[in-house]
Amino acid sequence: MSATPTTPTPTTPTTRTTGPGAAQRLAALVESALGGPLPLRLRAWDGSEAGPPEGPVVVIRSRRALRRLLWQPGELGLAQAYITGEIDVEGDLAEGLRTMWAAARERPHRARLGLADLARATGTAVRLGAAGPRPPAPASQARLRGGLHSKARDRAAISHHYDLSNDFYGLLLDETMAYSCGYWVSDEPDFTPADAQHAKLELICRKLDLVPGARLLDIGCGWGSLTLYAAERHQAQVTAVTLAEEQAAHVREQVRERGLTHRVEVVCQDYRDITGGDYDAVSTVEMGEHVGDAEYPAFAAALHRLVRPLGRVFVQQMSRGTKAPGGGAFIEAYIAPDMHMRPLGSTVALLEGAGLEVRSVESLREHYVRTVAAWHRTLEERWDDVVRLVGEETARVWRLYLVGGALAFEERRMGVDQILGVRPAVGGAAGMPATPRDWYEGLDRL
Repeated sequence: MSATPTTPTPTTPTTRTTGPGAAQRLAALVESALGGPLPLRLRAWDGSEAGPPEGPVVVIRSRRALRRLLWQPGELGLAQAYITGEIDVEGDLAEGLRTMWAAARERPHRARLGLADLARATGTAVRLGAAGPRPPAPASQARLRGGLHSKARDRAAISHHYDLSNDFYGLLLDETMAYSCGYWVSDEPDFTPADAQHAKLELICRKLDLVPGARLLDIGCGWGSLTLYAAERHQAQVTAVTLAEEQAAHVREQVRERGLTHRVEVVCQDYRDITGGDYDAVSTVEMGEHVGDAEYPAFAAALHRLVRPLGRVFVQQMSRGTKAPGGGAFIEAYIAPDMHMRPLGSTVALLEGAGLEVRSVESLREHYVRTVAAWHRTLEERWDDVVRLVGEETARVWRLYLVGGALAFEERRMGVDQILGVRPAVGGAAGMPATPRDWYEGLDRL
C-alpha cells in the first residue's frame, strides 16, 4: 500500500476474469482452503487478475511471495511477504485486513490449512515456477538468544522495539511522547491526540492520589510522559525505571531541560533489580505485557512489595482472549519479541494473588482504536521522513502493525484496561473513598 490509498485499476464487473493466469490458479487455491469465494481481488506478477471487482486489490509481485507462503503458511508468512514488498495492497489496507478476518470468522473450520491444502499449494507452486529454497527472513525480524525472559534476553527484546531511535518515535508520537493508549474524553475536532494523552496522564495521577511530595515508582517509564507529568503537575518525587537506553537518555534530557532534577531519578535497570520499597504509589503502563507468562506472579509480588501499606498500584495493560493468548506471530517476530497478553481476568487474579486489593478496572479498548489510528495517520503523513530514517522495510512493518493493531482492538481480539489496586493495611483497610467521584472531572479542559 502506498502512503496514500490508491484506486484499483478499473475492471469489468465480473467475479472472475478468464484465462489460465497465476491469479486464477491462486484464487482456486484460496477458495478451496476457505471453502468459499475469494474475498479480495488478486493481481499476480504476470498481470492476471481474479476475484471481486470492488475493494482493495492484493498485488502478488513475485513468485518469491508464493514460495515464502509455502514455507511459512499463515500470519507470519503473509507478514513477511508484505514487509519485503513481495505482496502489496492497493486501496485501503485496513479494509483488506478486515475483509480477510471476516472471511476467516465466517468459515473457521476451513480457515486453517490441512495436509490436502498444503499438497495443492505445493503443486500450484511447482506449476507456477515458484518452488525453491526457503527465503530468508526479513532483516527487521527479531533474532533473540538466551533463555526466555532471562535478563539479557529481556533487555535485547526491549531494545529491539524501543531503541529503534528516539527520532523515529518523535516522528510517530505527539508532543507528550506517550506510547500508550490515550483517553479520548471529547469528540470535538480540536481535541488532539496530545489532549487525549494529557487526559490519560491526569487520570492516572488522580487514581494514584498523587500529592506534592508523594513517592512514585514508574516501572517501564517509556519516554517519561507520566514521570514528567507527575513531577511537574503534581510535584511528586518520581523514580523512573526503563530497560531501554534510548528512553533513559531522553527522559534524563527532559528532566534537565525542565528543571526537575530535584524530583526525578531515572534508572536504567530490570524491574527484578529494583530494591527498596515503601513507595506511596507504583505505576506500570503497558509494560506488564513484556514480563512473560511464567514470570508474572513474581512481577505482581514485586508490585506489592514495592508499595507501602495503603499505597496504590496502577497497571495499564493489554489483554487477549483465552483462545489466543500471547502476542501473536507477527507482533512477537517484528514488534515486541516474547510479548505475552492474557485475559483481563487472569491478570486481576494474579494481582490479587500477590496480596493487592483490586479496587477499579476500566476498559479503554475503544480509546486504543482512536489512539492507534492517530499514530497511523501520522505515519502516512510523514512516510517519506520515516523511510529516510529507518528504511522502507521497517516502515512497512510499522504500517502493518498499526493498521492491524487498530483492527484488533476494534474487533475485540485485543483489549486494554486500567487496573487500580491497593496494598491493604493490617485489618483490611484500603484507605480509599468508597466512591472516588473526582477522577473524571474536567479531563477535557486540561
